[in-house]
Amino acid sequence: MRKAWIVATAAVGAGMGFVMLLVVGVYLVAGNLAGGIGGGSVGLAKGSVPAAYQSLVQKWGNLCSAINPALLAAQLYQESGFNPNAKSPAKAEGIAQFIPGTWATHGVDGDGDGVRDVWNPNDAIPSAASYDCELASYVKNAPGNPTENMLAAYNAGAYAVIKYGGVPPYAETRNYVKTITTLAKSFAAPVTRVDPSQQAAGAITYAQKKLGTPYLWGGNGTADQGGRFDCSGLTKASYESVGVTLPRVANDQYNAGPHPGRDELLPGDLVFFSDDLTNSRAIRHVGIYVGGGYMIDAPRSGAVIRFDPIDTPDYFGATRVTEDGAKALPTSV
Repeated sequence: MRKAWIVATAAVGAGMGFVMLLVVGVYLVAGNLAGGIGGGSVGLAKGSVPAAYQSLVQKWGNLCSAINPALLAAQLYQESGFNPNAKSPAKAEGIAQFIPGTWATHGVDGDGDGVRDVWNPNDAIPSAASYDCELASYVKNAPGNPTENMLAAYNAGAYAVIKYGGVPPYAETRNYVKTITTLAKSFAAPVTRVDPSQQAAGAITYAQKKLGTPYLWGGNGTADQGGRFDCSGLTKASYESVGVTLPRVANDQYNAGPHPGRDELLPGDLVFFSDDLTNSRAIRHVGIYVGGGYMIDAPRSGAVIRFDPIDTPDYFGATRVTEDGAKALPTSV
C-alpha cells in the first residue's frame, strides 16, 4: 500500500495418436531448452491492463524516467488487481491503495475537475505515478538503478535509500523491488524473443497423464474430488508438479510471466481465452499449449481433459510461466 514514508476441439479417440506423437516430440524439445525495467516508453501487452485504464497507465507511466507504463501497471495490479473500489484492513483505498494521510499529501487532480478523489482512477492513477516520481526525485543522487531506488524508497523510505547508497539491506524491501520489477515483465509487450520455461516439459507430462479425466468445476485433482480438475486447477497442478506455484484462477495465472505472440508459442506456454479481448481480468479459460495449434485443457462440465485447438475467436493470448513470475504474483488482489 502507498505508505507515508515521511512519517515512517481435438477429441481423445481416433485422432489422438497423431497428436500424442506431436506432444512427445515437442515437449522433449522444450525440455532441452534453457530455461531492470524503468525509463523510456514501454508498450503494454495486449489486454494486460483493463481497457478503461490502459490510456491512463500508458500516459502517466511515462511521467518520469524512473517509471514506465508496465511498472505502473504492475504496482496497480499488486495493490488492488485494478479494482477502483478496493479497501484494505489498513484503510488503504482505491485502485492505487493510498492511505488517507498519504493521499492528503500526494493525491493529485488528474482529470482537472477540481476534485482529488481517491476512488476515481482518473485521479488515483496519475497520483500513483506522481508519487513514484516524487520518490525518485528524493533519491536521484543515490548510486544504483533509479527505478530500483524509487521502489525501495516507496517501501522503506527515501532516507534508508540515501543512507545505504541504494536499495537498503532489508529483506522485505529487496523482495518488494524484485517482485514489482519481475511483475512488470508480465505487463510489458515483449520486444525480443521470450526465453522458454525450463519447467515446460514436466508440466506437459503431468497434464498428459490426466487425459480422459472428467471435468469438475473447482476441481484441484484431490482424492476427495476423484482426481478431477477444472481448467485452472489443471494448469496449477501441472506447474506445481515441477515446483512452480501458480494462483488458483486463470486471470491471475496470466501474469505469471511474459507474453509470447501466437507465432512464438512453445510447448508448456499457458494459453488463455476470454469474451473480452481487451481485459485480462475477464479471462475465463486456460490450457497448456502442446504444439501444432493444440492445447491440453479441462474444457467444461460434462467433458473430459482432452486436446483442443487454440485458434478460436475467443483466444486471448499466452504466458510463458517463469518461477520468478509466479512468485511475484500477489496472493490475493
